[in-house]
Amino acid sequence: MITTLATKEATQLIDGPAGKLEIAVSEPTGESRPAWGIVCHPHPLFGGTMHNKIVTTLSKTFQGLGLSTVRFNFRGVMRSEGKFDNGEGELDDLLAVIDWVQRERVKNEIWLAGFSFGAYIAAKAATQIPVNKLVTVAPPVQHFPMQQLPPITCTWVLVQGELDDVVPAKEVLTWAESRNPPPIIIRFPKAGHYFHGELVELRTRIEEALGRVD
Repeated sequence: MITTLATKEATQLIDGPAGKLEIAVSEPTGESRPAWGIVCHPHPLFGGTMHNKIVTTLSKTFQGLGLSTVRFNFRGVMRSEGKFDNGEGELDDLLAVIDWVQRERVKNEIWLAGFSFGAYIAAKAATQIPVNKLVTVAPPVQHFPMQQLPPITCTWVLVQGELDDVVPAKEVLTWAESRNPPPIIIRFPKAGHYFHGELVELRTRIEEALGRVD
């Protein structure tokens, strides 16, 4: 169930591999659980920031499930230092954020989510470090080497709009269905890349999917 309680958020700078990283930390709105949700934003060179509406929706979804959350700006975005590194340095940025939250609360679970380019970064991280749950929205399988990713063994929810004009839906769904183990696939038949008019439903359906496997 979606809660409408206000969320307290604090923005700060932490040390990253290419300089300072700007992060926004929010408290859970649902019954608290020992887990951090970290959300990755879309492509930095095409206007992607941690303030993207799908990124904030994913963050609120995690908060409603009882997680403390972190959104952050990849290197070179807004107050984060450095410059775009085609997915390599951005993975290092995410790993630096994960290191930071693990120092804050050592035994907490890590849940990852990402939209578009951020979905690629989150998925890549989930193949390299222990992650409890992963949510990928419109992963860019045709633009980045996602075919080469090792198996993703954590609970994984993949969301795809079938009218996506940025990430080809057919290719995403074919790729997802070929994975072993496969993700939980949520299809939005009438949604484009940015899920206009579908954000409440996006949150509800992800929350339900994660709740079923909790």
